[in-house]
Amino acid sequence: MQQRKLGATGPMVSAIGLGAMSFGGIFGATDEAESLACLDAMLETGITFIDTANIYGMGISETVLGKWLASRKPQVTLATKASFVADPERRIDNSEAHLRAELEKSLKRLGRDHVELFYIHRREHARPLEEVVGTLSRLIEEGKIGGYGMSEVAPYTIRAAHAIHPVTAVQNEYSLWTRAPELGVIQTCKALGIAFIPFSPLARGMLGDTPISRPEDGFRGTNPRFTEPNFSQNLTKLAAFRAFAAERGWSTPAAALAWVLQQGDHLIPIPGTRYARNLRQWAQATDIRFTPQDWAEIDRLLPPGWAEGDRYGDHQLLAIERYC
Repeated sequence: MQQRKLGATGPMVSAIGLGAMSFGGIFGATDEAESLACLDAMLETGITFIDTANIYGMGISETVLGKWLASRKPQVTLATKASFVADPERRIDNSEAHLRAELEKSLKRLGRDHVELFYIHRREHARPLEEVVGTLSRLIEEGKIGGYGMSEVAPYTIRAAHAIHPVTAVQNEYSLWTRAPELGVIQTCKALGIAFIPFSPLARGMLGDTPISRPEDGFRGTNPRFTEPNFSQNLTKLAAFRAFAAERGWSTPAAALAWVLQQGDHLIPIPGTRYARNLRQWAQATDIRFTPQDWAEIDRLLPPGWAEGDRYGDHQLLAIERYC
């Protein structure tokens, strides 16, 4: 597995990471043995960068990771996040008290005294950015975190935060069906020496080798791209991309990840799965090299804006920064 640098001052990590959200049962029931087998397969393929969050299964993902870390003692780089508050109603809290308390809970579940990367999962816009970055910089000074990141933020926030204290990583959705970061985030991160971490680079399961049935889980079940008629139309369009990849001897997810990786050497995508068999399909991605003809065919099959439906419904937009 190729390596890439996690920001200007961060460690070298695998060019592809693992998003651990599904270990918490977000996209359907999972079990611990299945998750541990997936993590073992991850190491076998050379992936060393794992991304989780306190709210993934309300601590379940971190707990599973903690058990795996304790039993395997692998050399891996960990990222986790905090900001969401579910009680009494869903809101964002970037206060120092909240971030510190949630980080301590995460560290306890993970069995670590620090994590290499800690994100604010969303920005609390009523709170001054200087206050939030101040908290994060103190956590760095104390050795609790190696660096800080931000998720679902716009270029103007990235620049403002970086001017206060250097940002290690920015995590926004980016894939063949979600292209907004091309309008400023990717360029801003490149210019400032910040790693860009695309989440959902496989379109939440749509860019697998096998077409999925319409999901009914809590997130995708009400997401515009997974509701009809959008879902069926998106499946039809992706069938042509699957054929394109198969004709060249590539798995569909490997081809989709190769496309993301080749948008810049500061991109480190974090596809997610709870199945070892799915994860093994990604390993080919770093070896794929597209010809000019391949690029032209991908652009023809899946041009910017091809996906039917918005990437989030109005009910899923809490604290998302939109800039274009």
